[in-house]
Amino acid sequence: MRKTIIIVVACLVYCTSFSQTIYKEFSSERLSATRKLKIKLPKNYDPESDLKYPLIVVFDADYLFEPVAGQVDFQTYFDDMPGSIVVGIIQGEERTYDSYYDETTGLPTDSGYRFHQFVLNELIPYMDRNYNTSKFRVAVGHDVMGNFINSYLLKEVPDFQAYVCISPDFLGSINSYISQYLESTKKEIFYYMATSDKDIPFLRKNILNTHNKIESIENPNVMYYFDDFESENHYTLVNGAIAKSFDKIFELYNPLREKELEEKVLPYEGTLDNYLVDRYDRIEELFGITKDISEKELEKVAQVAEQREDYESLEKLGKLANKLFPETLLGTYYQAKSFEKLGKTKKAKKLYESALILEDATNINKEYISAKLKELVTVAEVETEDIQEELGEVENGEN
Repeated sequence: MRKTIIIVVACLVYCTSFSQTIYKEFSSERLSATRKLKIKLPKNYDPESDLKYPLIVVFDADYLFEPVAGQVDFQTYFDDMPGSIVVGIIQGEERTYDSYYDETTGLPTDSGYRFHQFVLNELIPYMDRNYNTSKFRVAVGHDVMGNFINSYLLKEVPDFQAYVCISPDFLGSINSYISQYLESTKKEIFYYMATSDKDIPFLRKNILNTHNKIESIENPNVMYYFDDFESENHYTLVNGAIAKSFDKIFELYNPLREKELEEKVLPYEGTLDNYLVDRYDRIEELFGITKDISEKELEKVAQVAEQREDYESLEKLGKLANKLFPETLLGTYYQAKSFEKLGKTKKAKKLYESALILEDATNINKEYISAKLKELVTVAEVETEDIQEELGEVENGEN
């Protein structure tokens, strides 16, 4: 049933992506020609807004644009990646000229170099001037263009921060250049590569050789991902590769999941409010966008704080929640709960009472707070009776 729902949503997303595509003719001085572009903007895109979006450049947009744009819509629908601006270059019969390369190096030359410069010095500046792009750029290429996009990588300052090389046709010595670069670069790079067991044999051989060179690299600046699909051919592996690559590239953007909670949040050294703030600061630093911490994220981290009996973290998460959601009772609830767990009943009771004048949070309401107050009153009464009994026993013993 869940799979059926996902397929239906995916179909709707694809239909939506088609209807929102902008077709544009772009006059290039570098190419002395006019090129056709496809541009897909995020849902509810507002040119007057300060919101920024990663830029995804799709080569071979004749057939690759719709799968990329559809996948972006699909993953943003589930908040698994940020809304992004997608621009595709329709290459058609010009593809051979666009990808023209030096047989020794495998790097673009002549008409290939002019196309390289067109993308770098005309297309990207145009997108930056006319749309709300962030500093994070992704290049997506298949086959010969999967090789071509590496020409933007092999620089002191790469032109893209992420590279999606789908069954790339590695030419000349470029695969050696790639591994050498990734081993030494001081720039943060996402590099994804994919092949399949039914891929074109000579392409697959070169891809696996390149993978063997890259996988042994230990460079903290490089996030390298590789997929070897089963029962897919050179063309059918495209959709899976796009989905897997975006999932990996934008993994940090994903909502907190069980794996991260167990492997990173639970053993984190320090108070958990710092983990959460640092995580979202990292998203802004990496992708050039702002993502707000949600109540749901706070709740997940608060549960981990309770699991490790870290009531200092719980109190600080309460202060963070008060800062982010001052109108709701969520932050006050966490602070009250931290004092309750520490046995500071009077302080906890006072905070619970103050929460009653605030608005309900998503999963915590005033009715629940009232129940907590009654529970504390009952506990206090029982403790008082116990103390009185103990005092009575002491007095009787003295007598």
